[in-house]
Amino acid sequence: MTDTCVNFDRVNVTRNGITILESVSASVPRGSCTAVVGPNGAGKTTLLLALLGQIPYRGTIRLDAPGSNSMPRIGYVPQRLPVDRGMPITVLDLMVMGHARRPLWCGISRIHRDRALHWLSCVHASTLAKRALGVLSGGEWQRILLALALQQEPDLLLLDEPAAGIDLRGEHLLCELMESVRERHGFTQLMVSHDLATVTHHASHVILLNRSVIAAGKPADVLVPHFLSIAFGLHMGVAAAPWLHTSREGSDR
Repeated sequence: MTDTCVNFDRVNVTRNGITILESVSASVPRGSCTAVVGPNGAGKTTLLLALLGQIPYRGTIRLDAPGSNSMPRIGYVPQRLPVDRGMPITVLDLMVMGHARRPLWCGISRIHRDRALHWLSCVHASTLAKRALGVLSGGEWQRILLALALQQEPDLLLLDEPAAGIDLRGEHLLCELMESVRERHGFTQLMVSHDLATVTHHASHVILLNRSVIAAGKPADVLVPHFLSIAFGLHMGVAAAPWLHTSREGSDR
């Protein structure tokens, strides 16, 4: 068994003649919380979509399931789920839609109800089961998306900007929640994030990307002025230096 869950080997993506990803080579350690960071337009979401097989690419992406030669089970939390939140359905209805064999108006079987409630409980959202989708807050909606992904019992959980649309406190709580769930269930987490503070405090491995890989490794080794300047520009690298130093001091206490 290898110690990596995902390996990208010279992955290239081109759309309409424009290079989005160029010779991307990186690995995602098994059991890690790996963050892909970089400026807007760096190709972060594109990398996840290539991994999911949703867009064409050149190169190789290898996924290894723990203890077997089979493909790992993948859970995916997108930035947005194409669901009409104005529909008169509840969180519980949404949780069972992909599993129930009969229409919702015929009732939900006990086995599907219990399974859905179990995963809602894992993300501290049991009290939302009967809530209509349209009244959920941004943080509540993100927890529901996480519960939907966890229903797949994934070996690899992909998250595309999981804290988008929620406030700073909600983002911190969501990251702590994901960390506890990952430790409990033992999956590998690969997330796209724009928030360097969140990455510094919660990720164990970082891939710094701007069309190609600038650096990869531990946050303390990657999120430094030199590499940040290459990825984001000179101003960002210089401005981040004192903030990253403070962040690391706080995380050591």
